[in-house]
Amino acid sequence: MPAPPPPSASTSPGSLMAAEIAEQPEMFARLLRPGAPEVRAIANQIRAADPRFVVLAARGTSDHAALYGKYLVEIELGLPAGLASPSSLTAYGAKPNFTDVLWVAISQSGGSPDLVESTAAARRAGALTLAVTNAPESPLAAAAQLHLDVRAGAERSVAATKSYTAELLMLWLLVDAWRGGDGHAAEVLPQLASTVLQRRDDLVVADRYRFVEKIVTTARGYAYPTAREASLKLMETSYLSAHAFSGADLLHGPLAMIDQDRPVICIVPEGVGGQAMQPVLERLRERHADLCIVGDARFACGDETLVALPGGLPEQLSPILQIIPLQRLALTMALARHHDPDAPRGLRKITQTW
Repeated sequence: MPAPPPPSASTSPGSLMAAEIAEQPEMFARLLRPGAPEVRAIANQIRAADPRFVVLAARGTSDHAALYGKYLVEIELGLPAGLASPSSLTAYGAKPNFTDVLWVAISQSGGSPDLVESTAAARRAGALTLAVTNAPESPLAAAAQLHLDVRAGAERSVAATKSYTAELLMLWLLVDAWRGGDGHAAEVLPQLASTVLQRRDDLVVADRYRFVEKIVTTARGYAYPTAREASLKLMETSYLSAHAFSGADLLHGPLAMIDQDRPVICIVPEGVGGQAMQPVLERLRERHADLCIVGDARFACGDETLVALPGGLPEQLSPILQIIPLQRLALTMALARHHDPDAPRGLRKITQTW
């Protein structure tokens, strides 16, 4: 897939990223309708192969989608899953035994050489290989035995937004179909995403944090990939020093750096992941941290900044909504700091690694 054209001088800073964030409700509807038969067909082939282990390979934003996929596979399917180290197969030339393994390579562009090469190597080593991309004609799609198109449409802003949530939804649909589901639980996503986009909580958060240089994001369970993706978006668009931690890992050392001058964005959904964050929130409040709660309003206290999300969505689907206001936050903060999030310095839309 050729790289999208760079933003032109005639587009205003951030206009591409803003438009692509706004496209997400429509994109979800497109993926849920025309894409559903394709997902079921792939799920049937995987079920027939009966893999004993799932390995997910990705880079950058897609790596956070892979982490989400890992939680889905382990919790919903009861299968062990792991994140691949592509360099083990490419740079080091390792030849693991991938018999009875499903290898899932996730990439917006499908063009990174290390993912293409590691997928080909995994296939030679006995894995059933699946590519999940936004580019059905890409080298990665050709290298894998199976392919799923996330149908996000052309994405021109360097900062990935709609392609990320499309990857999340595609992985959920695949796992749901694999275990015999009908995908019905996801049908509310287009409307809920529209509701989230109508709110502008990001303006309040951006105004509060526009001058900070260091920030922490944290969550547990299904929401942890959201913390990692939010951190990346803030780094690449606003040039902040942003660190993402699992809530559990935050308590194992990094908590010591937290004080009132280092804001902490906590993604706290309804469900098990939110409950698991309760002791983390208590420790952060002991440190007098400046907290921003994203998710379930019941976890916010006092004058803490709150970005409330619609309730009632199954926890395993909530990351698809959680990231949307955080994408908006990255966009708004970048513009407030006089940066163009469509074209971050030193970055290209397709990053090639070996």
